[in-house]
Amino acid sequence: MIDVPLTLGIEEEFLIVDRETRELSSSVEPLLAKGKDLLGDQIKAELLKSQIEVGSNICADANEIRAEIIRLRRIVQGLAHEHNCEIIAASTHPFSHWQQQQVMEGPRYEDMVANMQEVTRRLLICGMHVHVGFGNSPEHYELIMDIQNQLRYFLPHLLAYSVSSPFWQGRPTGLHSYRSIVYSALPRSGIPPTFPSFADYVHMVQVLGDVGTLKRGDRDGIKDDTISGIDSTRIWWDARPHLKFGTLEIRVCDICTRVEDAVTLVAAIQALVATLIQLRELNMSWRIYPDLLVNENKWRSARHGVNGKLVDYGKRKEVPLKNLTLELVDLMDDAAHALGTRDQIQRLKSIVAEGSSADRQLAVYQAALADGASEQDALVSVVDHLIQETGEGWRVG
Repeated sequence: MIDVPLTLGIEEEFLIVDRETRELSSSVEPLLAKGKDLLGDQIKAELLKSQIEVGSNICADANEIRAEIIRLRRIVQGLAHEHNCEIIAASTHPFSHWQQQQVMEGPRYEDMVANMQEVTRRLLICGMHVHVGFGNSPEHYELIMDIQNQLRYFLPHLLAYSVSSPFWQGRPTGLHSYRSIVYSALPRSGIPPTFPSFADYVHMVQVLGDVGTLKRGDRDGIKDDTISGIDSTRIWWDARPHLKFGTLEIRVCDICTRVEDAVTLVAAIQALVATLIQLRELNMSWRIYPDLLVNENKWRSARHGVNGKLVDYGKRKEVPLKNLTLELVDLMDDAAHALGTRDQIQRLKSIVAEGSSADRQLAVYQAALADGASEQDALVSVVDHLIQETGEGWRVG
């Protein structure tokens, strides 16, 4: 039996909006100037100057994650207010255009633009990354790989609960996670492939380093890399090993607008990983399905969110997410009990019943139009709603 701490960490990416116009504001640099004094490495820039990212301390459980999310959102909001801005936790802005955004200076961002051109420049999207701690020994790396292989099946479910990007450049897209579509243009993104062993994963990283796809520290000045001096962070899968931290990093989710929804997703990810580890210890495992089939469910989640149906491949039929959620909560119950997160896991049912951030954004938009608002004013109403929900329960000023 491998001792696995299952510690938690979360990274949240926010959009910075002007308080008057509700347009995006390229104000990250003055926010960072003071933010670094308050948070150090817990705050950093993203690709575009209208984005900002924060990362939590290492947490033992979902309650600590909640405290960290609130602390970090409060600080970033305060920094934004000092520059007549607000932050919103949504994976796309309802109406601002990527063509009008400024790219951050720096070798990493400049290299991304040089290599991927328009694919990079249009990444006006934000996400939420959850880290689950495994440890840094070879046996932990093997376990990370095995759990990642199994967890692939559940990544579409996690996306569905988090969807918060129904708009793109002033238009309702007809999807609930348009971020997923924009992000899919990146190479080395999406549902990860399966690997028979950690050594197979290392071999792939080394090949990509040898051919120049991934950067090497000895020739590109990269530090703190984890595999033969190669920067594996340019593998942008929906789940990936992060060996510098000894974690499995889950990257499939849109950013949750509500704090409690974020806490629920983190608790669910921790309990799901724990469940898969428990199955492994009983010489059992979740069935591995081909990429095509998992991607079919991911598309359904991006398109319909919590209102859709995913395919139960064991039964070979489509099932409403509501029903699958009941089964998932039951599956995770033993692990949730051991982790003390049963209440948070039960909230998955509430997310399905009440709707996602994407559902609420669309409802605000439609209600404004029904009241006679113009298209632009209806979109501004959505931003107002996102500002309120991002700070729900703790917002000051």
